[in-house]
Amino acid sequence: MTHILSDLLSEKGTLLADGATGTNLFNMGLMSGDAPEFWNTDEPKKIVALYKGAVDAGSDLFLTNSFGANASRLKLHDAAKRAHELSRVSAEIGREVADRAGRKVIVAGSVGPTGEIMEPVGTLSHALAVEMFHETADGLKEGGADVGWLETISAPEEYRAAAEGFARAGLPWCGTMSFDTAGRTMMGLTSEGMVDMVEELEDGPLAFGANCGTGASDLLRTVLGFAAKEPKLPIIAKGNAGIPKYVDGHIHYDGTPELMAQYAVMARNCGASIIGGCCGTMPEHLRLMREALDTTPKGSA
Repeated sequence: MTHILSDLLSEKGTLLADGATGTNLFNMGLMSGDAPEFWNTDEPKKIVALYKGAVDAGSDLFLTNSFGANASRLKLHDAAKRAHELSRVSAEIGREVADRAGRKVIVAGSVGPTGEIMEPVGTLSHALAVEMFHETADGLKEGGADVGWLETISAPEEYRAAAEGFARAGLPWCGTMSFDTAGRTMMGLTSEGMVDMVEELEDGPLAFGANCGTGASDLLRTVLGFAAKEPKLPIIAKGNAGIPKYVDGHIHYDGTPELMAQYAVMARNCGASIIGGCCGTMPEHLRLMREALDTTPKGSA
């Protein structure tokens, strides 16, 4: 079965994903501690601006503002029952932006971790995790997302639960995990271990990879670890724009657009075919990443 993401990847060879969600929303006035997902209904024009920022910079796909739109995270804001609604609205806004882009742009429904630790180490059961992921995925699908986009996962158990949730919703998906400077997720999984896990899944993703972590250079090492296993699936790389620093009361990432352009080319050379940014990555970074990918021959630095 073909899918718009697979088709566009076959057509273009390399896809440019989007950048940061949180960093961009903080620059628009989101306050620390607030749930970004509330802006889907309370500040929809700002969410349109978030999505358009990526599209206008040349992204082939962008993630919806639904990273924390699951019952567990929203419970912290007394809004657990709004998970489906906020997921749906995030995708509806995205669908409108993508359909007006004048070219093929993929709406990827962002799905972040539950924020809880799964059994047997923690208390979150597999069944409840699947239920929460299914609720979010179903909302994203109803809102018009082309694909689900699992991100910033550290536990293989949670990755597997999300896979089942996407399958129940009938939503094709991609999934990334976050790795530290030692090349492992917080729960100890290596990049090589992730490849093995992904390829054993019954309802596996269309593409897999890494996002966030520390700096882009560490993420590139993780991508090399993926590529060394010669996986059958496309590899995703979404690295942070440098290292966060506290400046004048705000978190600032020190990666320049020029550095992120170099990272994009190196990520492609390392084996990634879906490349974007994570924390700190702004439209100005994406524009130079787009230019670098378009003008630098594959294999050249």
